[in-house]
Amino acid sequence: MRIAFITDGIFPLVIGGMQRHSYYMVKYLTRNQIHVTLIHCKSPNQSLGIKDVFTEAELAYIDHIELAFPSGNRLPGHYIIDSYAYSKQVFEVLKPQLNQFDFIYAKGFTAWYLIKQKQQQQHLNCPPIGVKFHGYEMFQKQANFKTYLTSVLLAPFVKWNTKHADYVFSYGGKITDIIQALGVAKNKIIELPSGIETEWLHASKKQSDTIKFVFMGRYERRKGIEELNQVLQILLNNHIRFECHFIGPIPEDKQIHSEAVKYHGTITNSKDLQNRLDQMDVLVCPSWSEGMPNVIIEGMSRACAVIASDVGAVSELVNPSNGIMIKPGDKKALQKAMEHFIALPKNELQTMQNNAMQHIQAHFVYDAIIRKLISTIQSTIQS
Repeated sequence: MRIAFITDGIFPLVIGGMQRHSYYMVKYLTRNQIHVTLIHCKSPNQSLGIKDVFTEAELAYIDHIELAFPSGNRLPGHYIIDSYAYSKQVFEVLKPQLNQFDFIYAKGFTAWYLIKQKQQQQHLNCPPIGVKFHGYEMFQKQANFKTYLTSVLLAPFVKWNTKHADYVFSYGGKITDIIQALGVAKNKIIELPSGIETEWLHASKKQSDTIKFVFMGRYERRKGIEELNQVLQILLNNHIRFECHFIGPIPEDKQIHSEAVKYHGTITNSKDLQNRLDQMDVLVCPSWSEGMPNVIIEGMSRACAVIASDVGAVSELVNPSNGIMIKPGDKKALQKAMEHFIALPKNELQTMQNNAMQHIQAHFVYDAIIRKLISTIQSTIQS
């Protein structure tokens, strides 16, 4: 089977959760001997190349096409304009070889122009196109007016691509509800979770008398750092004993100056990140909108219990046996959840932590996820 895999970036050539997801998808497709034509772009100042990303065995199944993502346009809505232009570049390189593929897997807007041409040119010999928009955050609750305006700008174009693709990938949970609300038939939706490598799974915890919370990610309004900071300040003012650790590039003006709150900056090395997570008890993800957060999967795989907003496909990961879900933006619920874990007996906390790791092991390991993807694509081809 041959798949065209279109993305705007592959980790670590481009940094981001979606780019990391693209990397693992391609990696495990090749490990299952699927031939992949990989179309992507990389950051202009990135010195690494594709040979630094994949092994020789994986590269044997990859045809590699690197494009430059349009830049320099600063008109209102420039991301939409640039994305459409990039999709046009993608179409031009794919057009001569469209009939060679069994399936096209497209991230975000990357197949926009191809979908349009497939509609307009009845004679275009094009295989099924499946699009992946990850979290559909623009259709979820917004944190403020600025993020609302961004969502309004993006929503109609995401909707068009979603409705006109042959198939739409969903993480499940509320993401599937959103896709169906956009007018996509259930039989056109492919539910497939994100995942983690088996090597991440680890249940051993270093227990301490002080409970340690951890937030992972960059600063972004929708991530709920403002709400988390307000709750942390309340806990500190009440002289409650705890620690909260931040992993990621948090601006100094968003930091709390207290011995109980610690900032570790960005940690890119997997082993270093795993070692840090092994010292934590509860991962906190109070986002206003999400898809299926990698940070929750990573935290749970290292036996962290979870406090998370019930958004996107978070309910596929978090349940009462391994964590607590709250409404987005609900500071009182966040405070109550953190106080619950602070007071929780160590044996009960350890049970929830073990449940978290076992849930990831059972349902969110890439080996099994990719086998399901391959099987699903084969079924679509034969139908």
